[in-house]
Amino acid sequence: QVQLVESGGGLVQAGGSLRLSCAASGSIFSINAMGWYRQAPGKQRELVASITKRGILDYADSVKGRFTISKDNAWNAVYLQMNSLKPEDTAVYYCNAVVATSAYSSRMYWGQGTQVTVSS
Repeated sequence: QVQLVESGGGLVQAGGSLRLSCAASGSIFSINAMGWYRQAPGKQRELVASITKRGILDYADSVKGRFTISKDNAWNAVYLQMNSLKPEDTAVYYCNAVVATSAYSSRMYWGQGTQVTVSS
């Protein structure tokens, strides 16, 4: 089993910053990719940013230039630096990881989610 533990959410004023962290632990053979998704009330969950083990980055257009995803050297944690936050960034943010549990199998795991609220 693999666990993803998120931290760093909270309440911030528009224009402010927050940094989310996600640590992976458990039966990990290797991590192929990690990322952050978010889900606002009444909306579908959407990709915010992702990073592969080779360092390939992907961002939603709505956060480009404001958010930065990074990983630690051990490749078992991922971070999301969120700057210039807007009220429309308000959502529950979920950490996601594509984990190989053996040389032949992988699956996707999700964290429990952390609330980010941006006040205007």
